[in-house]
Amino acid sequence: MAKSYFENKVIWITGASSGIGEELAHQFAHKGALLVLSARNEAKLILIKDALANHSKHIVLPLDLEKSEEFETLAKAVFDRFGRIDILVNNGGVSQRANAFETSMEVNRKIMEIDFFGNIALTKVVLPFMQKQKSGQILIMSSIAGKFGFFLRSAYSAAKHALHGYYESLALEEEHNGISVTIVCPGKINTPISTNAINAEGNKHGIMDHNQKTGMPVDVCVNQMLKALEKKKREVLIGNKEIWAVRIKRFFPLLFWKIIKNQSPT
Repeated sequence: MAKSYFENKVIWITGASSGIGEELAHQFAHKGALLVLSARNEAKLILIKDALANHSKHIVLPLDLEKSEEFETLAKAVFDRFGRIDILVNNGGVSQRANAFETSMEVNRKIMEIDFFGNIALTKVVLPFMQKQKSGQILIMSSIAGKFGFFLRSAYSAAKHALHGYYESLALEEEHNGISVTIVCPGKINTPISTNAINAEGNKHGIMDHNQKTGMPVDVCVNQMLKALEKKKREVLIGNKEIWAVRIKRFFPLLFWKIIKNQSPT
């Protein structure tokens, strides 16, 4: 039996307590990876870890993306335990369900802090370890909303757009250090992302949107992510027919805007 690409690789996953992050944990563990599971909910992370293949080989490391001052200590703890960090999966984040006019600046800043600044802050503390070992991969969880704006997603879409600019630059700068970046843009995926999204006041949306209920199964989505990582793709779109909107916008922008304005935001 051929050895898995991910076997014995040390993989740090943020946002590992639900949705795509949780499914990533299961699929990576099944392929023999050594996992660091991070999110705010330590109790949920422990339950997930205990259900994984080879559960004793993985660790739980609580992390809050709004507390970047703690990241250096956390990264050192990972390195002290495993001696390396092969793949950083920047999956943690929060979505939005509120129009731009009603969204307070406090909520705009919160979304940017979690989805952009917290994301890149963690990468910056992991990079020195990868540079020293002259290898590493970073998987960035963007969104189809990182390719175009959409209803009720103004700050979320802005944060995801910002990730593309940052990590496309980083990929060029770090290639000589053996470090690669894969940006993943999921479309409609069956996860709790809409339930956990925040509204104009910063409270939970609390509703499973139709777009998520009818979206691609999360295990299918994650399987495609793993294939993209293994091939070290720069960017990958994952979803059903909605991902064609990205190509339509690129080649037929007038048609794109006619189509997109009639799509349901939820």
